[in-house]
Amino acid sequence: MPLADVELTDRDFQEIARIVHETAGIVLSKTKRDLVYSRLRRRLRALHIASFSEYRDLLRSDAGGDEQTQMINAITTNLTGFFREQHHFEYLQNEFFPMLAAASGGKRRLRIWSAGCSSGEEPYSIAMIMRRAIPMIDEWDAKILATDIDTEMITFAKVGRYTVQQSEAIPVALRQAYFDRVDSEMLQVKDNLKDLIAFRQLNLLQEWPMQRKFDAIFCRNVVIYFDKPTQRILFDRYADHLEDHGRLFIGHSESLFRVSERFQHVGRTIYRKLQ
Repeated sequence: MPLADVELTDRDFQEIARIVHETAGIVLSKTKRDLVYSRLRRRLRALHIASFSEYRDLLRSDAGGDEQTQMINAITTNLTGFFREQHHFEYLQNEFFPMLAAASGGKRRLRIWSAGCSSGEEPYSIAMIMRRAIPMIDEWDAKILATDIDTEMITFAKVGRYTVQQSEAIPVALRQAYFDRVDSEMLQVKDNLKDLIAFRQLNLLQEWPMQRKFDAIFCRNVVIYFDKPTQRILFDRYADHLEDHGRLFIGHSESLFRVSERFQHVGRTIYRKLQ
């Protein structure tokens, strides 16, 4: 059968949806069927596989782990941008970072986790505000952990190269301070920003290797792809990984209502750990 005519049967879709949910916690409803078909058909072409049935066999095989990663990369949507949901960064600059700086004493340790960092705009935005709000940040033990399930996004984010159009949301002063112009179309993140960030691939449903707690966790527009039981488990784990003063930042379309009682609402989609 020519690849152009390959069919995604009900059984194919249900099995792929099951594997995706088990692997990444992402729920693929029937409305996502066309998306799954269009994106995974490219994987069939790349692998020279003639049917989704054969593709399912590959996913279930001993060698299927690598392809499961490629499959998740293919079906996840990476919509992000610099300073997206501006109110979060205003809160960091005007309230949260000054609070930490005033209370730091001799500790001067700061850890932030960007969970679901996509192509890197979120952690780089956090780093810019960190440098602006805490001028002596180089004297601190400060680090931003930026993770994503998509290995291709992590690779892209590490490079830190963005188009002029992508960088339009960055204030001019920050763009001049933390980016070099490559040419008329591209900008490159400077090392003084990169040095604050560690990019790592991480599946939120699997074991987390971090041993110490975070002052803040950003998990924005991630849990909308998870079902309620998975959200409850995830937010409970986030609470366990936050300091007592810790803050959780979620996306504008997300809510902790009937999901977690371990946080107190302190601002627009901003929460403080309670327990």
